[in-house]
Amino acid sequence: MKAFAALIDALVFTPSRNGKLRHLIDYFSQAPDPDRGYALAALTGSLEFKAAKPGLVRGLAAERVDPVLFGWSYDYVGDLAETVALIWPERADTRSSGLRLSEVVNATAKTGKADMPSLLSGWLDTCPVSERYALIKLITGGMRVGVSARLAKIALAEFGNRNVEEIEEVWHGLDPPYGTLFAWLEGQGDRPNIDDALVFRPLMLAHPLDDGEEQQLVPGDFSAEWKWDGIRVQLSARDGVGRLFSRTGDDISAAFPDVLTEPSFRAVLDGELLVVRDGDVQPFSHLQKRLNRKKVGAKMLADYPAWIRLYDILFDGEEDLRTLPFDNRRDHLEAWFAKWMPDRMDVSPLVPFSDWGALDEMRAGARGSQIEGVMIKRRDSAYVAGRPKGAWYKWKRGPLLVDCVLMYAQRGHGKRSSYYSDFTFGMWRDDGALVPVGKAYFGFTDEELTQLDRFVRANTLNRFGPVREVTQQLVFEVAFDSVHASTRHKSGLAMRFPRISRIRWDKPAHEADHLEVLQAMMDG
Repeated sequence: MKAFAALIDALVFTPSRNGKLRHLIDYFSQAPDPDRGYALAALTGSLEFKAAKPGLVRGLAAERVDPVLFGWSYDYVGDLAETVALIWPERADTRSSGLRLSEVVNATAKTGKADMPSLLSGWLDTCPVSERYALIKLITGGMRVGVSARLAKIALAEFGNRNVEEIEEVWHGLDPPYGTLFAWLEGQGDRPNIDDALVFRPLMLAHPLDDGEEQQLVPGDFSAEWKWDGIRVQLSARDGVGRLFSRTGDDISAAFPDVLTEPSFRAVLDGELLVVRDGDVQPFSHLQKRLNRKKVGAKMLADYPAWIRLYDILFDGEEDLRTLPFDNRRDHLEAWFAKWMPDRMDVSPLVPFSDWGALDEMRAGARGSQIEGVMIKRRDSAYVAGRPKGAWYKWKRGPLLVDCVLMYAQRGHGKRSSYYSDFTFGMWRDDGALVPVGKAYFGFTDEELTQLDRFVRANTLNRFGPVREVTQQLVFEVAFDSVHASTRHKSGLAMRFPRISRIRWDKPAHEADHLEVLQAMMDG
C-alpha cells in the first residue's frame, strides 16, 4: 500500500496532465504484479468492493472519535477519505502497514459483511495517514485524483511504447489484474487475444460543431444523419449470443434482452438505443426507466420496448470494415440489414441537403421528433476510435432557456469538495410555491463558483445533512436540451442535461419563470 499511497498523493497534488502521466508510468514501471494491475483497475473504476461502503467507514470513524467532532470535521473537509485518514487515532509506533495492494483486494473480496468492520478497522489502526487515505479511497471506489480511464490508457501506451488505439482495442476483453496486458506491454508476452470474445470495440466520436463553424467545411464532403435522443450503444453478436455495450464499454445486456433475442448474425454494430412504440420514438425519459437495471419484468418490456437505430457497421462476420470510408460502410450496412432484417432494429436515415443553410433549417425544426440535432460525417472517414479531428461533427439544436431560482446547494467532490457547487433550482407555481425542476453543477467559471459559494454560506436557511437550503433570491438562467414528465419531481417535470448558462444577479427572484413556460416547451 505504501507505493500505491505515494501514487495517489502524487496524482492529487499534480495538476498537469503530463505530470500525472509521468507518475503513472513510473508506478507501472516499478510496482510488481498484481499490485499495479489492481491499481490500474482502481483508477479506471474496474474494482468494486461490495461489503465495504462509505457508510461503514463513517460508522467506524464515529466509534473511534467523538461523533460531533467527526461531523464538524467532515463538514469542513468535505471528503470522507481525507477526514477519516486525518482524524483516526494513530498509534505512536506506526511507520508503514506492510500491506500490499493485492492483499487488500483479495482479503476484501473474501470477507463477508459481518466481518468487514473488524478487518477494515484493523488495517486503519496499522496504517499511517497517507496509506489510510489511499485505503479508504480504494475500497469506497471514489478515487477522484484527476485520472480518467482515457488518461490511464495513454499512460499504458507510453509505458509500453504502443499506440493508445491498441490499448483501447484489447481493453474491454481483459479483467484485473491485467497480467497479460502488462506482459505484452513489457515485451514478455503476446498481444492479448480477444478475437473470439464478445467484447466492446472503442467507438468513434464526434466533435461539437459551433454555429458558424460549418461554413469552414465543404458540404459535398459530408453526409448527414439525425442525432437521436437516446444513448449510443454497440451490439456485438455471434453464434446466437449478443451483448450490448454503452459508449463507455459498460455491458448493459441484462437491461435490454428484447434487442438481443438469439441473433442469427455475426457482426459488430454501432447505433442509438431508443424506446420505440408503434413506430414512434418515445422521449428519453421512457428509456431512462430501463437504464441501470439488472433485470426487467414483462410489464416494463411491454410498456417501454427497446429499439436500436443503426448508424454504422464495424464487423460483418470476420471482416473488419473499420478502415473503409464512411460511404462504403454505409452501403455495406444497408446491404447487411436487407439480408438479415433483424428484429427491433432499423437503419437511421441519411438526411439529404444541398447546403448548410438547408441543413440548419431541418436541424432547427426537428425538436418535436425526439431528435437532438444532426451528425455530419466526412464521406471518406475511416472508423477510428476516439475523436479524430475533422472527421465527424455533432451539430446539436440550440438549447432551451428558462430562468430558475436557486433552492438548495451541496458540496462538490475532489477539487470542489470545499465549495458548494451542486445546485438545485426551481420554478414558480400558480399558487406561489417554488418547486424543484432540476440540478446542475457546471456552466460557471471558478470566479463565479467562489461567488456562489459565498452566497450559499451567507444565505443558508436550513441544513439537511450535507445539503443547505438557501433564501429564494438568486436567479439562474438554465440551459437544457429537452423537458419531460417526471414522477420523481414535485413539479411533475424534469430537464434533460441542465447546465447553468448565466447567473442573473440582476434579476429579482419573483421575475423568474413559471412552470407554464416549461410545460409549454414540453408540449411544443
